[in-house]
Amino acid sequence: MSVDFELTARQRKLKYDVREFAREVLRPAAERADALRDAQEAFVAMKPVFEQVYAMGLATCFFPKRYGGGGASNVDMMIITEELCAVDAGFPTIILVNGLALMPLTWFGTEQQCEKWIGTATNCATMDYLGGWVVSERGGTANFDHPDPSAGIQLIAHHDRANGEYVLNGEKHWPCNAGGWDLRGADTNLCIVRTDRTKGGRDGLSAILVERGTAGIEYEVIDKIGLRTCQNVTMVFRDVRVPEENLFAEGDGDIVLNRNFTWSGPIASIAAVGVARGAYEFALKWAKTYTGGGSSPIINHQAVGNLLAEVAAKIEAGRYLCWKAAHYMDKYDSEGHALGAMNKMFCADVMQNVVFDCMRIVGVNALDRKFGMEKYYREAVVFPLYDAGNLGMQRRKAWGVMADPGFTPDLFADCAPFAFKKSMEGYGVLTESPHEARGHQRSRTR
Repeated sequence: MSVDFELTARQRKLKYDVREFAREVLRPAAERADALRDAQEAFVAMKPVFEQVYAMGLATCFFPKRYGGGGASNVDMMIITEELCAVDAGFPTIILVNGLALMPLTWFGTEQQCEKWIGTATNCATMDYLGGWVVSERGGTANFDHPDPSAGIQLIAHHDRANGEYVLNGEKHWPCNAGGWDLRGADTNLCIVRTDRTKGGRDGLSAILVERGTAGIEYEVIDKIGLRTCQNVTMVFRDVRVPEENLFAEGDGDIVLNRNFTWSGPIASIAAVGVARGAYEFALKWAKTYTGGGSSPIINHQAVGNLLAEVAAKIEAGRYLCWKAAHYMDKYDSEGHALGAMNKMFCADVMQNVVFDCMRIVGVNALDRKFGMEKYYREAVVFPLYDAGNLGMQRRKAWGVMADPGFTPDLFADCAPFAFKKSMEGYGVLTESPHEARGHQRSRTR
């Protein structure tokens, strides 16, 4: 049997090097930033740490070596992300979104686009390069693949052929990194736009790269309860002109969106594992030293011991599902849509419960900010909601793959390839109102 969960010597060194950085450098900076009341100030406070991460190669490690990246595997990303997120989950999100902003070029862009945009990201002299992944909209994004052109993505990109430009109008809500360190924009924002107003989400969407300093965009920072060390904004586009050569994946923006969230799924999942592990490490240490007014540490009580055992088991299970999904992504170049989705929704949902169980072990002191447990709780709340929310998009993606005639329950156990197709989209999308649906049902039964 070829299954092997043992890390290589290089990966073990990577793990402990990143752990040391996380505890010695990231932790104090994140604690100071998280306490700041202004959301943008909290983000900017992390810039010196980001510059150190860039210098270490972690901020661009996922890009191919031929474009100046580190060529790290998805499994390597699991190791890096877990260690960072065990200390702070917001900061690694900045790094992840750099990948979301430019990795799609390696799947759908031209060689010239890859060399220009990724090459710029990996050779930033100031070591503070930010990419933004601009998808979500104020009205919601879950129905991005709806057949009605008036539903789903509504950031419109009109092709001004005479001037060789696309003109963008609309809003985006929640994109990370997109405002940049100074709210004048990220270095590159990858936007999913509607390029054809006569077609639905399967054919009318495309991807376009918007450079920092492009006129006509306003940014407003969102004040979040968790992941305060990364930035989320609302963007308003008013007659924003972008060169037509910045467009790619024309008519396939839906596939870009699906594949990108498939790539990030295991990373978001291991981030959830990292937060849960941080809470577990705190609770375990607490249980071994805190007596609760009794004569011995509370770990000697059956209720506490049993709960800690359950917590540890869930963390181990989550971690190895992440490693499995990452291995599959490495083997098939991020074409693991159902597995990535199952990984994301399982870890995000389960780890939220794990963190709460750790708080139960600590007791009412978990609510005291000086102990740090409440931060794990605030961050755990985020995971089922972000990175293609579990309820709105991830479950639908897995559903669409499983409904395909070629899918079998042995697919992932056998590690067999299974490409994602447009026919797998649209499951769960309502194309008529409940009132219309009831009327059609009555007419069919007459």
